[in-house]
Amino acid sequence: MQPRTAVAPDGTVYRDLNHNGRMDPYEDPRLGTAERVEDLLGRLSLAEKAGLMFHTVIEAGEDGELLTGPGFISKSGTEEVVLGKLLTHFNVHALPPARLAARWSNRLQELAERTPHGVPVTVSTDPRHAFFENAGASFAAHGLSQWPEPLGLAALADPERVRRFAEIVNAEYRAVGIRAALHPTLDLATEPRWARQAQTFGQDPGLVTELSLAYLDGLQHGPVGPTSVACTAKHFPGGGPQAGGEDAHFPYGREQVYPTGRFADHLRPFPPAIAAGVSAIMPYYGMPVGLDLDGEAVEQVGFGYNAQIVTGLLRTELGFDGVVCTDWELVNDNHVAGQVLPARAWGVEHLDPASRMERILAAGADQFGGEECVELLLELVASGRVSEARIDESARRLLAVKFDLGLFDNPYVDEDEAERVLGRADFAAEGLRAQAESVTVLVNVGVLPLAPVPTRVYAEGFDVAALGPGFEASASPEGADLAIVRLPAPFEPRSDLFLEAWFHQGSLEFAPGLVVRLERIAAHCPLVVDVTCDRPAVVTPLLGCVAALTASFGISDAALADAITGRVPPRGRLPFDLPRSMDDVRAHPEDQPGFDDPLFPLGHGLPL
Repeated sequence: MQPRTAVAPDGTVYRDLNHNGRMDPYEDPRLGTAERVEDLLGRLSLAEKAGLMFHTVIEAGEDGELLTGPGFISKSGTEEVVLGKLLTHFNVHALPPARLAARWSNRLQELAERTPHGVPVTVSTDPRHAFFENAGASFAAHGLSQWPEPLGLAALADPERVRRFAEIVNAEYRAVGIRAALHPTLDLATEPRWARQAQTFGQDPGLVTELSLAYLDGLQHGPVGPTSVACTAKHFPGGGPQAGGEDAHFPYGREQVYPTGRFADHLRPFPPAIAAGVSAIMPYYGMPVGLDLDGEAVEQVGFGYNAQIVTGLLRTELGFDGVVCTDWELVNDNHVAGQVLPARAWGVEHLDPASRMERILAAGADQFGGEECVELLLELVASGRVSEARIDESARRLLAVKFDLGLFDNPYVDEDEAERVLGRADFAAEGLRAQAESVTVLVNVGVLPLAPVPTRVYAEGFDVAALGPGFEASASPEGADLAIVRLPAPFEPRSDLFLEAWFHQGSLEFAPGLVVRLERIAAHCPLVVDVTCDRPAVVTPLLGCVAALTASFGISDAALADAITGRVPPRGRLPFDLPRSMDDVRAHPEDQPGFDDPLFPLGHGLPL
C-alpha cells in the first residue's frame, strides 16, 4: 500500500497530513528531523502532545480489522485511543497471519491520518521469535521464524549469529509495520529463581554487553533511520537482582537488592548501548533497597519514579538524551478477566494516580508504558502541577524518532511482501539450525550422538518421528532400546494476580516423584533427558539415572532431534551456572553473577 501524496509547486512529493492544501515544513521530506520536529511541535495542541506520551497495548482483529472495543488485554477500542485520546504509540500483542497483520497495520495508519495533523502511529512489540508465550514479557513466534530464546543465543556466544538473527527480526517486523522493539533485555541472569531470565543473554556482564551490541546493530542499524526498528534497552539500571528471585511485576517482588555491592556489573551493558545510539531505555519496576551511588543513598522507590536513577544517572552521568519509557502500568491498577494486577507504584503506593504521574515526569521519563489516561496528564497541566514546557521536552524526543524512522513520509507496508518475508524458508532454516546448535550437552555416557540404526524409543514430551528413519516409537520403557524425556525447568504455578500464570517463579527443584519415575525408566533402557532451562534448574537428582543430559533454551523437537543425532552438532555452552541445590540458591547473593561452587559452571558444554 502506498501513501496518498500531493505535489508542491516546486515538484516535491509530500503527504498533506493536516489537509490544508500546502506543504508545511513538517511535511517536507527534504528537511532534517530537528526542523520538522520544531515546526510540528508548534502546531500541535496540548492534547496531541499529551497523546504522544502514552504507550499502551493494542490488539488486531483476527481478520486484520481494527478492534471496535477492548481486547483481552487492550483497554479501549482502536478508534477511541487514536481519534479520541490521540495516542500514537502502541504495543501490539496478538497478531493474525502475515497478510492480515500487514493489512491491520495499514488500516491503523489510515485511521491516524484522520487526526488533526496526521501524526503516524509507531507500533512496538515485545520479543516474539521464540517459544515462550509470556504475556507482558514475550510471545511465541506464531508465523515468524523461530529461534532459541536469547539464553540460547548466549549459549552460542557468537556475536555474528546474534547480529544475523536481529537482521531477520528487523525484516520480519518491518514487513508487518512493527517499527519499535521493546528489547533487547540487558539484564544479567544473576538470581536463579527470577522469572525473566529466558529473554536475557545470561549472567556474564561482558558477554551480555557484546551480544547486546550485536543485537542492536542488526535490529536498529546504528542510530535510528528509515531501515531501523527503534530499540528499547531494558531494564535500567539492570533488573536481575530481585530479592528472593521474585519478579517486580508483583507486589511481593518489588525489592531489588545488592548484597555484594555488584551494582556496576548490572549497569555495565547500558553505557555501550547508549554510545551505540539506542533509541529508548526502559527502567525496571524494581525498588532499590540499600543502594548507594557516589556515597548517596538512593531513594527506595521504583526506578521509574526515581530521579536519582533516571535524571541523575541515566540522563546526566551517562548522557542519554533519547526516550525514556516506563515499564507497564506504574500509574493505575490493571483489571483483566476477573483478575487484578496492582499498579507497580513501588515505594509510592500511597500516592493517587495523578501524583504518581507527576512523580514519574519529575524523575525524567517521557512515556507512560501501558497507560492511556491522557485526562490525568491534561489535568496536571491545567492545574499548574506540570508545565507545558515539560510536555514539549518529551514530545520533542518522541516526534524525532517518528521522523527518523521515516513514518511521516511513508508508514505503510505491502501485504504481498509481508507474506513473502514472514517465516521465509531460509529464515526458518537459520532459526532451526541455531536452535539445534544451542543445545548444551551436560552429561554423555557414550549414548550420544544417536545412531540411525533400528531403535525403539520410549518418549515423554518428545515426538519420536522427529528423529527420522531408523527410530520407531515404543509404548513403554520395557520394550524400548532408548528413552527420551523432555522436561521443563521446575517452577511453582501461581495464578492469583493477572500475569502470574505466565511467569515461572519459585523453586528450581524437581519433585521427588518425578525423579523416582525417571529412575524406573532408566532401569529398563538408557535414558536421555533434556531440560528446557528458562531458569537454571537444579539437575543434581537426575545425574544418577541419565545416560545423557542436555540443556535447551526454547527449541523444537526437530531441533533437539538434529542435535542428539549429530545431524547438526550441538555446540551450546551454559550461559549461567547450574546450582547444586536449592539450599545453594537460597544462600546465593541476588546480585552476584554465578556460584562459588556450581554443579555445572558458566561455559560448560560437551562436544559430540
